[in-house]
Amino acid sequence: MDRRNFLNAATATTLASGAALASGAAIAADKPSLKGPYIDLTTGKGNLMLMARLEGDLDETKVKYGGASGIVSGVRDGEVIRNLFGFEVWSVATTRKQPDGSFRILHRECVYYTDLATDQILTEWTNPYTNEKVKVVDVVNDPWNSHVEEFEPLPPSYGGLNKVDASKRKPLLLNWREAAGGFIIAQRNVNLYYPNALDPDKWPRESAGKMARVSENYTYVVKIEDAQNPAMTTIPYVGSWSRVTPWLPWMLMGQAPGHVIYESVSYNGGPLSMLKQTVVEHTRKNHPEMMNPPPLESLQKPNLSSLENYARTQKPAPGPKS
Repeated sequence: MDRRNFLNAATATTLASGAALASGAAIAADKPSLKGPYIDLTTGKGNLMLMARLEGDLDETKVKYGGASGIVSGVRDGEVIRNLFGFEVWSVATTRKQPDGSFRILHRECVYYTDLATDQILTEWTNPYTNEKVKVVDVVNDPWNSHVEEFEPLPPSYGGLNKVDASKRKPLLLNWREAAGGFIIAQRNVNLYYPNALDPDKWPRESAGKMARVSENYTYVVKIEDAQNPAMTTIPYVGSWSRVTPWLPWMLMGQAPGHVIYESVSYNGGPLSMLKQTVVEHTRKNHPEMMNPPPLESLQKPNLSSLENYARTQKPAPGPKS
C-alpha cells in the first residue's frame, strides 16, 4: 500500500470510528434514566408527573383499577406472630388536573378480609385469642381522595382528629433508584399518632385506647421506559403495602396488649378482569357505589379513617357471653 492509499484508509477508519462513537453517545443519551428524557425524578415536578400517572390517568375519561392481596397477622408479647386472616383491597380512581398543574385523584377503596384456607371473603370469624365468633366489617373508604403536587403529601387529617402542619412542606422527592431488568423502585412511609375515633368509654370492646398509632409503608416497582414515555397517560406498577395498626375494632380485643400487621403485594393499572372475581362480585353486590370513582363534589368531603367510619356505621358490641 502506498502512502496516499494508507492515509485514505486511515482517514476512513477514523471517520467510521468517530461516527460509531457519536452514534453510541446518541443512543446513550436517549436511553431512559432517572433524569430523562421525559421527566427528571430528582425534581418535585418530575415526581409529580410520575405519581399522577401511577395513582391515576392523565386522560380524564379513563378509570384506573388497582388492589392488593395480603395477610393480617397478630402480634403479642411472649409468643410467635400469628397469621389471622387474609385481605383484599379494591381501588378505583380517576384524575382531574388543577390550574396550578397539580392533580386531584378522585378515589374510592375497600378492604375485605378473607379466610386463609379458602380465600373466601369473611362475614364472621372466630377470634383465636378469645374463642369468640365475631362479625367481620368491611372497610369502605368513600372517598379516599388525594392531591398530587410538587410537594410531599400532607398526612391525612381524619376529619380533624390528626392535626396537620402545612407550613413546612418539602419537595416531592421519592428515593427512586434503578434496579435490574429495566425497573426503578422507590419507598415511602407515613407514621401517625392521633386521637382514636372509638373512645374506649363508649366502645370498651372495640377501642384499643384513647390514641391510635399507625404506620403505613409503600414500595413502587415501575418500568423505567414507561416512566419516561410521554405517550403513557397512566402507568401500571406493582409493589407492596404494609400497615401497623391497633387491633381491628370488630376483633373485640379492647385494650388487650398487642396489635396487627398488614403485609401485601399491590398492583395498579389494568382491566377490571385483573382483579379477583370474588372481590369484584362482593363489591358489586354489597357496595355498588364503590364500583366507580367518586364524583367531583367528593373533593368537599374529608377522608375519614376506618375507625371514624366504624364509629359512624356500627354500634358498640354487648359484653361477651359468660
